[in-house]
Amino acid sequence: MINLTAKEGKTLAIIAHFWVFGTLISWFLNLKDQNSFTNFYVRQMIGWHLLVFLNGWLIYNFLGGFIKWVLGVILVFFWFMSLLGALSSRERLTPVFGTYFQDWFKSL
Repeated sequence: MINLTAKEGKTLAIIAHFWVFGTLISWFLNLKDQNSFTNFYVRQMIGWHLLVFLNGWLIYNFLGGFIKWVLGVILVFFWFMSLLGALSSRERLTPVFGTYFQDWFKSL
């Protein structure tokens, strides 16, 4: 049985997965209702976007293009796992970093 909170927040949780704009749109539209399922995925995607930024800038500049590419593939896999979790109405943490994202961005 699907949780009612997840059912209500599923659309915004899915939208949060599409670029920074999707995350911002989901966050702004969720400010009024504060659906916990949507908040979960907005926090996950903010953290994921930070990882992508760090991979593109920090890793590329200091460790090189091959390492950036390998980490980029891993990050796409993390994104896909998160999207599947949102589509199935389950809160699925990003591997390794998910609990940190929930803690760091809990005020959102």
